[in-house]
Amino acid sequence: MPHPQGLTPEEKLAEAKRQLGLPRIVVICGSTRFMTEMAEADLRETGAGRIVVRPGCDLKSPHELWSDPAGAEALKARLDELHRAKIRLADEALVVGDHIGDSTRAEIAYARSLGKPVRFTHPEVDPGA
Repeated sequence: MPHPQGLTPEEKLAEAKRQLGLPRIVVICGSTRFMTEMAEADLRETGAGRIVVRPGCDLKSPHELWSDPAGAEALKARLDELHRAKIRLADEALVVGDHIGDSTRAEIAYARSLGKPVRFTHPEVDPGA
């Protein structure tokens, strides 16, 4: 094994998670129109002993935090960056739903570019299949 200073940040994170004995971390990806399905996937993944991270905001549903269009656009950009951080943290991605839009397609491509395994609740929508 290389000396710790020679490790990439990703390798250091993986080693720290191993040393801490953390269970696998799964990031849930997909359109927020599938928030109910994401909650079900969260329940199943948690029940299987995995740590789950997923979108925490549904900008398609009304809320005062994103009622102003300009503020909503800035929030969307911050949430997209936050979700990319969740993907970097995770050991694998689970794509929920039977539709893949542009944002989800970008999340899948990002996870795969990092070498993360990607699973699908509906494998027929896998853009890489």
